[in-house]
Amino acid sequence: MELTFTKMHGLGNDFVVIDATSQPIELTMEQIRFLADRRLGVGCDQVLLVERPRQQEVDFTYRIFNADGGEVEQCGNGARCFARYVRDQGLTRKDHIPVATAAGVITLHIEADGQITVDMGMPIFEPADIPFAADAQAEVYALEVEATQVEVSVISMGNPHAVIRVEQVDKAPIASLGPRIESHARFPRRVNVGFMQVVDRQHIRLRVYERGVGETLACGSGACAAVVVGRQRGWLDDKVTVSLPGGILKIQWSGEGQPVLMTGPAVSVFEGRIRL
Repeated sequence: MELTFTKMHGLGNDFVVIDATSQPIELTMEQIRFLADRRLGVGCDQVLLVERPRQQEVDFTYRIFNADGGEVEQCGNGARCFARYVRDQGLTRKDHIPVATAAGVITLHIEADGQITVDMGMPIFEPADIPFAADAQAEVYALEVEATQVEVSVISMGNPHAVIRVEQVDKAPIASLGPRIESHARFPRRVNVGFMQVVDRQHIRLRVYERGVGETLACGSGACAAVVVGRQRGWLDDKVTVSLPGGILKIQWSGEGQPVLMTGPAVSVFEGRIRL
């Protein structure tokens, strides 16, 4: 099978995007791992499939596969690239694009300046719905990691996130602590782990260890999760600049019962064909 693809990125979080609207494409985990391999394949953090809608209220179905081959519920940077892709490829002329993900419906909006805003929906706090093993909902949980207790806040943005506040994000133990929390027994579907430094009430620095990938240059849903946690804990205002290793995202959350809005760039890098 020969596939045509587009290589894209959102702040360095990179994707292989494939149009599956004209014909159904079912990739095996092995094929996804091959596409994501930076030495033997194309190389990416995630593979994105653009599919026809399966429900009336959306224009497309948006599927996301991590570099390890596993399908996941949500990816914010990927959503911005998805919007840019369907416009650039002539699959839609709309500026307002509702799409279905495994976590539910999100809306993508292409701004006049080319930036893309994603309505990421409302955050989820109930442990069973994240999912996270806890007796009751709380703003902070004590997580035992190899005989050490780590304070984490846990929410879902359609995918699970654990957020840890650190004094200096550059010195955070991401390589050692990230994978231990990602695969912790209290997260049955694993978890993305964000390390957040609060610069001031309108600015944070963030690094994210993504499940099934490792640390990435940017994580859109992770940026949303960090801002929600910061708002809940009283550290942040409703509009926050998030500095990630790959660049800047703008996140807005007005509080409980309101959706989280994420704004940032999406870039097409090149197109190609590959035989699987």
